[in-house]
Amino acid sequence: MADNGEEKLVAIARQIAKSLGRTETMTDDIIKIFSNFDGRLREKLTEKLSDGDVERILNSLDRQISGYISLDRSIWSNSADSSAFLDSVDQLIASVRNWTPLADDKNISSYLDRAEDLLQQSMFRLEDEFRTLVERGADSFDSTRGESAHHHDYYYSDDDGSVEDDDNFIPLAQPVTDYDIIIDALPAGTIGDLHEIAKRMVVAGYLKECSHVYSTYRREFLEESFSRLGLQKLSIDEVQKMQWAQLEDEIEKWVKAIKVALRILFPSERRLCDRIFLGFSSAADLSFMEVCRGSTIQLLNFADAVAIGSRAPERLFKVLDVYEAVSDLMPEFEFIFSDQYGITLRNEVITIWKRLGEAIRGVFMELENLIRRDPVKAAVPGGGVHPMNRYVMNYLRAACRSRRTLEQIFEESVGPHSSNFEYSKRDNIVLSSSSSLAVRMEWIMEFLESNLEGKSKIYRDKTLSSVFMMNNGRYIVQKVKDNDLGTLLGDDWIRKHEAKIKQYHVNYQRGTWSKVLAVLKIDSNSLSPVAPKNLRDKLNLFNTYFEEICSSQSTWVIVDEYLGEELRASIRGSLIPAYRNFIGRLQALVDFGKHGDRHIRYSVEDIEARIGELFQSGSGIRREPSK
Repeated sequence: MADNGEEKLVAIARQIAKSLGRTETMTDDIIKIFSNFDGRLREKLTEKLSDGDVERILNSLDRQISGYISLDRSIWSNSADSSAFLDSVDQLIASVRNWTPLADDKNISSYLDRAEDLLQQSMFRLEDEFRTLVERGADSFDSTRGESAHHHDYYYSDDDGSVEDDDNFIPLAQPVTDYDIIIDALPAGTIGDLHEIAKRMVVAGYLKECSHVYSTYRREFLEESFSRLGLQKLSIDEVQKMQWAQLEDEIEKWVKAIKVALRILFPSERRLCDRIFLGFSSAADLSFMEVCRGSTIQLLNFADAVAIGSRAPERLFKVLDVYEAVSDLMPEFEFIFSDQYGITLRNEVITIWKRLGEAIRGVFMELENLIRRDPVKAAVPGGGVHPMNRYVMNYLRAACRSRRTLEQIFEESVGPHSSNFEYSKRDNIVLSSSSSLAVRMEWIMEFLESNLEGKSKIYRDKTLSSVFMMNNGRYIVQKVKDNDLGTLLGDDWIRKHEAKIKQYHVNYQRGTWSKVLAVLKIDSNSLSPVAPKNLRDKLNLFNTYFEEICSSQSTWVIVDEYLGEELRASIRGSLIPAYRNFIGRLQALVDFGKHGDRHIRYSVEDIEARIGELFQSGSGIRREPSK
């Protein structure tokens, strides 16, 4: 009765283990737990497994498996063969697992060694089959197109739709406008077969081997995809040695490539990994990282090379393109590389993103240095707008189209302990803005105005200096108004600089026309008997002054037509009434003489006409339209 009770206990233990165990591994683990309660139970659970049974099972598996291993064709070319082979492998894996706890038995140990050797051969063959399926599946399915969700054809296609006979020809991709695409680079049936193989290899402890085969072929797919996008494999050193025009082209290709990679290619690879390694998340994570690491590093190295490159001002806009691309794709980076294997890449992306921001701040510092160092050379003819002023203002307007990005980059640059604060203190710049980017723009404007003031001193005629500053001040204000640069600097800044322009206007008027108006001034003594001669002398002096002014200022320019008209109107408003009054008083005198009019060289209309001709050298230059 005792033996019968033990047999029932063993049967119950086996039944519980099978009921609770969802997999063979779990079942074996449960049996081991039961066995730990009593050594006799362990013996009962394993006593039916004799040496003969082990040898018979192993010989049978060896015959079945060896027959498939020795085939000179793909086992998966026949679905019945592949199914039978996998069944035999499953039995072998289970047998090795069951026999491993009995390895202390010398006889069992020898059979176990033989079984493990057979298992290794099976894994090698599965690895070959896995490789063949990946290769053939990609070829038959046309991995350059795949089963994308929609509109995949325009992603991978030749520019003109022509067919190339060259096997090495890689057509360039057409532009992508819809990133809601998933590319299945393998047929669904092949993905299922690969999953079945991967499942056996992972369970048998051959995860790395399976992942290596898989990642090797998927990496090749990504490399070809990058080639189709026109992206070259370039080292950081090669990027830095490029001519700027060439680098600009490469940056444009890079921006397109990283968007396609993060929004189409990498998510597609993630999905494929998850399907092939379904149920083995760690294996899927490892394989995905092995596939995408190289391509990701290629993309990041390029961005890093741009970040540590030259700070020349003309590079700003392309560096901004790289910065904005990385910034916009940061959520994709965080999501795609969210597992344990992706932490290094996530950190690298953030580091390079910050480095790009530092590069952009460095470009603005270099712009400031360029303005400060710009030498005083030959004067601009006629007091027109200085070329440096045109360059800087157009540069800042273009830069401020990315105002929100620049604000993000500069947001931490202002504070009482920052280098920026010390910089403004050192240069005696009074800053009215609290926005970090606005502060930077105010600095640049202060440097620009200071440089222009220095350049104005090269003119010997102080009134021409005033015209120069008037022209350049007006140009600055017009460039600031009605755009993001004006939003940053603010209305108060604009009003302050409009007042400066008016002051330059006043300085010109005083410097040029004050002595002319003084000649035309008639006091009470001019009505004495000798007044006609005095007035004729005054008139001759007026004619001399007026002709000298018109002659010397004939080449002076006012580049803004409205400013020119304002200036001419102002001259007329002060000079014409004074001249008309003077001539009227002169003609009213009896002693002026019958032929006195011959002393009047200019009529009032002549004076108006001559004033109207002033600053017309710049009349062909109209106010530049807003850009």
